[in-house]
Parts: sequence; structure tokens; C-alpha cells
Amino acid sequence: MSPVTADDVDLAVRLAVGILRDAPREGWGGKAGSLEWDCWETVEHLANDLFHYAVQLRPQSPPLDTHVPFALSQKRPDGPAVFLFADRDAGPAGLVQVLEACGALLVAMVRTTPPRVRAHHAAGVSDPEGSAAMGVVETLVHMHDVAEGFGLAWTPPSALCSRVLARLFPQAPGGADPWPTLLWATGRADLPGHPRPTTWRWASTPRS
Repeated sequence: MSPVTADDVDLAVRLAVGILRDAPREGWGGKAGSLEWDCWETVEHLANDLFHYAVQLRPQSPPLDTHVPFALSQKRPDGPAVFLFADRDAGPAGLVQVLEACGALLVAMVRTTPPRVRAHHAAGVSDPEGSAAMGVVETLVHMHDVAEGFGLAWTPPSALCSRVLARLFPQAPGGADPWPTLLWATGRADLPGHPRPTTWRWASTPRS
């Protein structure tokens, strides 16, 4: 299986931006799929995920025991904790720009960081490829949540799903369509013959 690359992050974010630009303006306050967050909060969380993975990679000596200490905050008790908020006055188009910019930051960091660099993650110290794969998974599955909230179709490319499954979920069952398998691996769908996980965790450590 070929590695996950900066181009994969770029593709995932471009596909997400494309569908979000077609989302109806009045649906952003609705619940995002099975999450307790609304669609705006979920896209804002996704942008923060991409930002977070990017900034872990670029200190001269990335910390391995904790994340780079940007401060987290919440706008409501049950909402996502984030490093940065999108300006609500800019509307959905502004939120999508924030997502696009954070995605571009991760693309640039993955593309320019030497493969030997290691950075902190709660699921295990990772490398640039792992950071790319985590960014792709966050984008694909949270867009699934948001698409459900809006009633939009969202089916990412099978090859992209296969690469991130191989990198982050090496124990996932084979033989099924990669996209439903990725949704199963992240607790979002059933997979015939396999109980749906009630908790899940990816393997972010380098494969070699």
C-alpha cells in the first residue's frame, strides 16, 4: 500500500470544501449526524484538527510527551474544545475558508517536514505521514457527520480510504468496501460479520 501524503490531505480538504460550498445556509445549526455538535461546530472542530496536526510538526524540537501548548476553549459546555474559532459574522463561507486555510497549513507542513521528525499524539508519537493520515481521517469522517446533518451525499474515493485504513487501522477487516470499513473503524457504521466498535483508537505510531 502506498503511503499517505500531503497530496491526500489536499484532496480530502478540496472534496470537503466542494461539498460544503453547496450546503444550504440555513442548516448549520442542525445536529451533525450522530454527534452532539451542530454542523458549524463540527466543521470548526475539523479545521482545528488540521491546524493541530500541522503545528505539532514544526517546532525545532517537537515535544513528544505533550502537544504544542496552544490554549483550548469552548463556547458552550457540550461544544468542542478548540484552539481557534471562525468569525460567525463571516458566515458559512468564512467558516469554509478557515477550514481550507487550516488544511493548506497541514499540507505544507507534511510536504516540508523530514520523514524522521516525530511529534506528539495521544494515540502514540507519530511522523509526518501519520499526521497526514490522521488529518485525512478527520476530514472524511467529520464530513460524513456534516453531510448526514445536511442530508447530502458524501462518498470519498476508495483508494484514499484504503491508504488511511492501512496506515492507522491495520487490524481493520479486509475484503469489504474501504469507505464503509473506515466508518465502521471509527464507530459510525455497521460492517457485516463484525460488531460495531463502542470505542475506537487508531495506531498513529510509524509503521517502520
